[in-house]
Amino acid sequence: MNVRRLIPGTAVAAATALGLVTLSACSGESAAAGNTDKFDVVASFYPMAFLAEQIGGNHVHVTSLTQPGQEPHDLELSAQQRVQVEESDAVLYLKNLQPSVDDTVAQSEVKTKIDAARLTTLEEHGSEVGGHAAEHDDGHDHEEEGGKDPHIWLDPVKYAEVAEGVGKAFEKADPDHAADYKKNTAALVAKLEALDTEFRNGLAGTKTKVFITTHAAFGYLAERYGLTEEAISGLDPESEPSAARVKELEKMAKADGVTTVFYETLVSDKTAKTIAQDSGLKTDVLDPIEGITKKSRGTDYFAVQKANLKALQTALGTK
Repeated sequence: MNVRRLIPGTAVAAATALGLVTLSACSGESAAAGNTDKFDVVASFYPMAFLAEQIGGNHVHVTSLTQPGQEPHDLELSAQQRVQVEESDAVLYLKNLQPSVDDTVAQSEVKTKIDAARLTTLEEHGSEVGGHAAEHDDGHDHEEEGGKDPHIWLDPVKYAEVAEGVGKAFEKADPDHAADYKKNTAALVAKLEALDTEFRNGLAGTKTKVFITTHAAFGYLAERYGLTEEAISGLDPESEPSAARVKELEKMAKADGVTTVFYETLVSDKTAKTIAQDSGLKTDVLDPIEGITKKSRGTDYFAVQKANLKALQTALGTK
């Protein structure tokens, strides 16, 4: 759908060096972001791509900048991906989660820029985990810019608010298909509301309300359903916890009847398993759904969230 726009000279130079300027639809999806007869959307990572696909249906062509299995926080965009962003009809991203994407979007002339962080309210979580400042490796605390937690998609209510905003943006940018976008958005929001009810009912009567995770991705979900997340690290999944933090978690686990230390599929489970072993606790997966891989407990957002609910119910002990 997109008519080729003028691409900034730096992107052209970089792309030319890599032989990428002659991108065409037959090069495969990864190189076809701006060369289809559909509404071309570049999404920053899986939760954004999932929204675009669900809302856009057959009218959109979605390209994700983060590959399945890639840790989104560490993404560095290639010259080819910067060209993809420039040639798209819309870019859907979540500011302060992926600095490389933020920089590219800021420099891009894409007409429709949709920042999911502006479509709901962001809050502070994890910068002080369990009352203690989380430590970070070599200053990588980009997620905590302004102290705001970006993991809004793990709360079905906030994700639904984002979905509604994305739907309106699609309607405005591609008015020929506005009616379908409106209908698809309503259907997605209804599914998210049903998921919210499932979580609310499923976690209402648990024996304990405290759970331990490797990094503080579940603050919104915990807050929504009256739980307390204790993270080994802060918002940065790669940061190492201090010895004092580990001791504190072990003591807290005993006091609060915690049974399980959760780890995630895209980040090393070493620390979680060490703490669990030292404290005589079990380990299990709580998936922040930053990408779907063969290791994921489900093939899409809803299936993995239901697996998360089941894991939480088991760990917290349903009465």
